[in-house]
Amino acid sequence: MRRILLLGAKGQLGVELEKTLAPESELIALSRREVDLADGNALRMAVRRSQPQIVINAAAYTAVDRAESEPAIARTINAFAPAILAEESAKAGAAFLHFSTDYVFDGSRAGAWTENDEPAPLNTYGKTKFEGEQGIAAASGRHFIFRTSWVYAAHGANFMRTMIRLARERKRLSIVNDQIGAPTSAGEIARGVREAIAEIDSAEPGVYHMTCAGSTSWFGFAQAIFAGLADVVPTPELIPIASEQYPTPAKRPRNSVLDCGKLERAMGIRLLPWEDALATVIEELQAAGV
Repeated sequence: MRRILLLGAKGQLGVELEKTLAPESELIALSRREVDLADGNALRMAVRRSQPQIVINAAAYTAVDRAESEPAIARTINAFAPAILAEESAKAGAAFLHFSTDYVFDGSRAGAWTENDEPAPLNTYGKTKFEGEQGIAAASGRHFIFRTSWVYAAHGANFMRTMIRLARERKRLSIVNDQIGAPTSAGEIARGVREAIAEIDSAEPGVYHMTCAGSTSWFGFAQAIFAGLADVVPTPELIPIASEQYPTPAKRPRNSVLDCGKLERAMGIRLLPWEDALATVIEELQAAGV
């Protein structure tokens, strides 16, 4: 049984990771209240006291638009903290698992992005996440960076929960239809991480893409959400719009689709199609009374 230190245990991904990994590991799950990600010494001590074999960082600054006005704190959490954790993991001889984002790419071309494509983030969030990747690599430890996209769960703050809330407040919703990506449930990522841990001793360290299979637009994602919840959530009229009709502080990539072939070839891991993963989350919501 492996000793695992999990940071960000109360976030939507952290909750799913704890639920998935706890039964088969010696899991030390710490939330932001227990470890301040802006405190480098606290991060170092968390690793040293835990003496883990694996460190998983599921914590991040994910407020994409707010990051434009709070670049310093976004950089501290997304870049400096992961670098410190990677350094301490290397010193402890522990593997370090970290999550990055599709937003490291500018989305300027068609086709799925591979790990060999050059990042060119459009916004502060993407820039700080890429800086985090670079800091982790510089630590020279055994690290695995999983880039994922459009993460959601039955709990937490995410697109799905926002759609449900807005549907109860409005009869019409305008949804962006020209940004393409792969909605990926936190539960599927947790399953992928569990499988990756089983392969971690023989797998090549580095960057891997880990998203649900397939792709859609935000508009298509919203359509699927309301179709699945039609019996329990009011279905508003959905209006497809262009990105220019919904200006935001942070610019988003038009094409966020990630090629996950490397993950499947190296570790035999393939996440479910996004539609199937969504169906599972909808079942969770219905069981909880939405």
